[in-house]
This record gives sequence, C-alpha cells and structure tokens, in this order.
Amino acid sequence: MLDMSTVESYRPLLMTLAYRMLGSLSEAEDIVQDALVDYTMTVDRSSIRHEKAYLVRMVTNRSLKLKQSARKRHEFYVGQWLPEPAIADDEFGRAASPLGSATAESGNPANYIERQENITYMMLVMLERLNAVERAVFLLRETLDFDYGEIADIVQKSEANCRKIFSRAKEKLLGSTGEDGGAEAIDPMRLNEEQAWAFAKAFMQAAETGNSSALVDMLAHDAVFVIDGGGKARAAINPIEGSERIAAFFISNVRKGTLGDSLLPVDVSGQPGFIVSQNGQPTMVMVFGWDSEKKISRIFIILNPDKLKNVTKQFS
Repeated sequence: MLDMSTVESYRPLLMTLAYRMLGSLSEAEDIVQDALVDYTMTVDRSSIRHEKAYLVRMVTNRSLKLKQSARKRHEFYVGQWLPEPAIADDEFGRAASPLGSATAESGNPANYIERQENITYMMLVMLERLNAVERAVFLLRETLDFDYGEIADIVQKSEANCRKIFSRAKEKLLGSTGEDGGAEAIDPMRLNEEQAWAFAKAFMQAAETGNSSALVDMLAHDAVFVIDGGGKARAAINPIEGSERIAAFFISNVRKGTLGDSLLPVDVSGQPGFIVSQNGQPTMVMVFGWDSEKKISRIFIILNPDKLKNVTKQFS
C-alpha cells in the first residue's frame, strides 16, 4: 500500500529542484503536482527501489523539457528576464523557516522551497548562463548532493559525461574548472542577516532622503541594476550599470513617487529584499546582492505582474 504521507514529504525537495531549474514558482508547482499525481495513480511501483530518486528523475525530466522550450520563449521576452521571486510567508511577513509549517491550504508555493544558503537569488540569475542539462547536473550535485552515478541515471548520460558537464557548468558560472568550490565560490558574499538588512535599509533611506553620495558609496563602482517588466510594466529595457547612474535612478524615482509608499523587508531566495507597495498593493520586489568588499554589486527589481501573483496574493 502506498504511503501518501511519505510521498508528500518529498514535495519540498521536488519544489526546490523544479523552481531552481525553471525560475518560476507556478511552473514548478504544476510540474511537481503532475509528477506526484502520475506517480500515485499510474506508475507501476513494484520494481522501484528508490522512491526519492525516481521522483527526482520524473521532476528533472519534466523540468528539462519545459526549460528547453522556455529558452525559445525568452528570446521574445521584452527586456530583461529575471526569476520569479520566491518569498515564504509567516505572521511577520518575513521568510519562514526552510520547511516552515506550510500546508497545502496555504496557497503559497514558495513555502515549500527549501532555503539553502548556497543557492541565492543572485545564483538563480547566474544559472541562466547554463543550458538545461548543465543546469540540471549542477543543481542535482549542488542542491541534492547526488553522486555522479545517480545523476547519470537521472539525466541519461554517462557518469564521465556528467562530470564534464558539471565542470563546464562551473566554468561558465565561475570562469574556472575543476571540482573544488561550488555555489559558494561562485556567489561568495555572505552577510549575516542583521548586517544584510542594515545595509539594505540604509540604501533605501539614502534614496528617500536624496543622499546621492551615500548611495554611490554603498554601491560597487561596476554595480549592475536589472529590471524585469516583461513588457507589462514600464521598465528599462537594458541593465543600468555604474554606481552614479544607479544612484541617480533611485533618487529620481523616489522624487517622482514611483518607488511606492511602503517597504516590507522579506527574504528572497536567501537574499535581503523588499516588497514595494503602493496604496497597499505590491508593485515590485527588490533584491540586493553584495561583492567581497561589502558593496552592493547587484540590484534586481521584478515588476512583471505575472511574476508577482503569489506576492500579491500573500501580502496585499
């Protein structure tokens, strides 16, 4: 007899994998739900020795197919494409614990995403450099710590080939080869929570008061600011580069009142960020990343309303 509680216990792991493969909560939720339904209703489980590995294979294969087709869709995407923000919710509007106390009735798929320090939002953006198979191999190794034999079985390639794919993926992300240093080496800056929030709030306060010199001082000289409007919200088509240009953008938009009237601190896939609201309705999610000098090196803003549906549902 099938133990549904055991099968359901794999949902957070499968959601984590699918979301990191696709960068979309809604697509990840659909894939995981379909996989679990197929497994419980149609799969002959008599010959399955390792349930977890089988389910991971199902979700990986579905994610690979969708990711490969998504790349073609991204070619026609208006402006910059960013991953959908995954924000778990608790009674304080902050990120919940890794598995939290989420239930299926909570309606927020982000509650199922495991918060692991080695895969942050910045890392999700960087993963777009990889093709679908490279991304799958990298995530199976980094996120699930599968050995190469297991990964080879899942992606249907030789173990030696998987080792090469993993090395090639890291080279694209890090610019070096070899097996040492995973996601932490690629995205090295880790601030403790208190320090991260202090920096993020200081940045926004400087923008609100028009303190241009303070903003420039907090930004890396070669900082990059990316906005995802998806053609459905007014946004810069190309990234804004350089500390002075980014500072000018924030001060100008604060003066125009286009950065909302309230900020709610939230954890966005392991990085500090804000839900920005106007008249009680979330209008954007803002995420910060730092370099090794503790300067803000990346700012991401998600404006595309399609990617804010879960945020709007949970926080409006």
